[in-house]
Amino acid sequence: MSRIAKSPIELPKGVEFNNDNGKLRVKGAKGELEMDLHPAVALTLEEGVIQVSPHDSADMAMAGTMRALINNMVEGVTKGFEKKLTLVGVGYRASVQGKSLNLQLGFSHPVDFEIPEGVTIETPSQTEIIVSGTNKQLVGQVAAKIRGYRPPEPYKGKGVRYADERVVMKEAKKA
Repeated sequence: MSRIAKSPIELPKGVEFNNDNGKLRVKGAKGELEMDLHPAVALTLEEGVIQVSPHDSADMAMAGTMRALINNMVEGVTKGFEKKLTLVGVGYRASVQGKSLNLQLGFSHPVDFEIPEGVTIETPSQTEIIVSGTNKQLVGQVAAKIRGYRPPEPYKGKGVRYADERVVMKEAKKA
């Protein structure tokens, strides 16, 4: 069996878990998340501990995947997830205005990014963006979409990058 699927998921205090015919709901202090359970996987809930197991030995990988997704749901409603982005470049700025993120990224026009439901975006400074929410996949997708407007280029390093990202710089042309 998958090593990841073998490890149980312990529900922290204040987290409600509900399995309604394959429709999983996790509710906690930060919010509520829903997901459909894969038909090849079975769940058991005993005394605040969730155990994931495959129906057939051929579905071990899916059991590990479902266990990881359920664990991310539990972690999301208790702690939440966040990604930090940094703007590097002269004149590169970010600001939140209502339900949109306004980006100045060196184009001839500003880029307006509509903030989706379930995600909050903060700009502590003009060159920092913090994307946070309960859904790990959605937070990562939004951060990747913002980074995609101007990914870091390898010659000067200008662009939108993750806070922990290291950009490998290329050497300039020689005459």
